[in-house]
Amino acid sequence: MAKRIQFNAHGGPEVLQWADFELADPAGNEVQVENRAIGINYIDIYLRSGLYPVGDFPSGLGTEAAGVVTRVGHDVTLFKPGDRVVYCQAAPGAYSEEHNVAEDRLMHLPDAISFEQGAASFLKGLTTQYLLRQTYKVKADETFLFHAAAGGVGLIACQWAKALGAHLIGTVGSAEKAALAKNAGAWATINYREENIAQRVSELTQGKKVGVVYDSVGKDTWEASLDSLRRHGLMVSFGNASGPVTGVDLGILNKKGSLFVTRPSLFGYITNRQELETASAELFSLLASGAIKVEVPEQQKFALKEAGKAHQMLESRATQGSSLLIP
Repeated sequence: MAKRIQFNAHGGPEVLQWADFELADPAGNEVQVENRAIGINYIDIYLRSGLYPVGDFPSGLGTEAAGVVTRVGHDVTLFKPGDRVVYCQAAPGAYSEEHNVAEDRLMHLPDAISFEQGAASFLKGLTTQYLLRQTYKVKADETFLFHAAAGGVGLIACQWAKALGAHLIGTVGSAEKAALAKNAGAWATINYREENIAQRVSELTQGKKVGVVYDSVGKDTWEASLDSLRRHGLMVSFGNASGPVTGVDLGILNKKGSLFVTRPSLFGYITNRQELETASAELFSLLASGAIKVEVPEQQKFALKEAGKAHQMLESRATQGSSLLIP
């Protein structure tokens, strides 16, 4: 028997339960991983709340962790017991002491990267990779807008932009978060609680605005994001932290400058082993070199059984950067 977090109905953090479960033997193409650190992501909240409904209850939760291989299925060729590994596209259930992961979703974790760094950065780092390198290829000296710049993805994006020589304008909710984003490499910050986002973007760019906006906030920043774009600009809506964008009148894209909009996800960009290896290699190189540093505050490391408390903090926007569950 092992322990995990599960839930029997959609709802708030209170639905999360600390429970015993019987872990099945790994299937032929699966690897059994003893988790050492588990990543917490907004998609976990979407699944728990029912924004993205799960099929069957009771359901496990979580898709990201780093740990050590304990067993492998008979068809597995890339991994062996004792290997250090990391994953972020597993079937839900990573909020557990052990988890079975499909071989093609798993990567070896370089020795230069700790379990905590791996679990805190893999999904968020691969998300940043596809956003800045694939959805829209940010160039040196280019200025762009990135919402929630002091969040888990945001702080990685600030550092990645700096490594590219680009100018990231980051929105934040406090002076403390502004300092964090600037320290991570943001070119400028906008406190959305005190400043008009689109107006400040225009001022910072001498009226030119930006060619791309990355928005994980959702409905609260939709209009401001569109108003920050120059003609033919691209709106990249990749999250719903404030709620989903609904009832969109496509005519608004015409009125605001023949704009483009995309709603991407990691699963749309990493669909096979080769794509996973290519994106991971770029992320691991930046982490190993120190160009990207991922440091999780001690107050954002929670015992696995405290997942509900961790979700409460994340939803209240009281966190900075990444948070972890520790089995």
